[in-house]
Amino acid sequence: MIEEHLPDRRAYRIEIVLVFAVTLGLSGLRSLVRLADSLLQPKPLDQQSVAINVPQARFDLLDLVAQLLGVVQLAAWGGLGLYLLWRGGTRLRALGLDRSRIGPDALGSLGLAAVIGIPGLALYFAAWKLGLNLAVQPSTLDESWWRSVTLVLAAFGNAWAEEVLVVGYLLTRLKQLGWRDGTALLASSVLRGSYHLYQGFGGFIGNVVMGLVFGKVFQRTNRLWILIVAHTLLDVVAFLGYTLLRGKVSWLP
Repeated sequence: MIEEHLPDRRAYRIEIVLVFAVTLGLSGLRSLVRLADSLLQPKPLDQQSVAINVPQARFDLLDLVAQLLGVVQLAAWGGLGLYLLWRGGTRLRALGLDRSRIGPDALGSLGLAAVIGIPGLALYFAAWKLGLNLAVQPSTLDESWWRSVTLVLAAFGNAWAEEVLVVGYLLTRLKQLGWRDGTALLASSVLRGSYHLYQGFGGFIGNVVMGLVFGKVFQRTNRLWILIVAHTLLDVVAFLGYTLLRGKVSWLP
């Protein structure tokens, strides 16, 4: 006879596996395969390149639709994590997804983006020059009237999905399973690094460090908006900055 009510701990473990099997956990495994493929190429990593936002269709309007569908998918991934937490009795206010601290949250986001952005850029270039990373192209989208808008939306979609799932959802569930804060933080950070492995070892290490900082901020503040906005700012600067500077400065891939 099938049990109608699984113990919470068992149900949470199954839920975590299923959530990440269809979202960022699967992305991590795919990134590992892509890194292995890059390592097996005759060229060293620093002579290979990888793009993040790429054309999805030959025709302009179809490409726009495809880009927007990607954003919808990211939004749904984050929404799935929030829905499961809400169904389990976690209020969104407890995750910091409310408007009670708009000013402090905004200042926190700016500070966090600065703390992560500048050292992160330096780490990327160091890893690239040392042959530990591929040349990362944040966008190879053709020039179009919708490009900037979709890049901003993609930046928010990435931030929303990653911070909600890898920080808000996972850290909450692991805490409910009795994990220590430090162990849960490490697991969350390694997961974040895993789906950036396609960029190389520098991408992995940089995102593990980012995960440790972001996760610690959440554990201390319980404010997801700080992380989401900070991550969005980082990606907007990377995506739009690259499209503006590409081909105009010699040090960009």
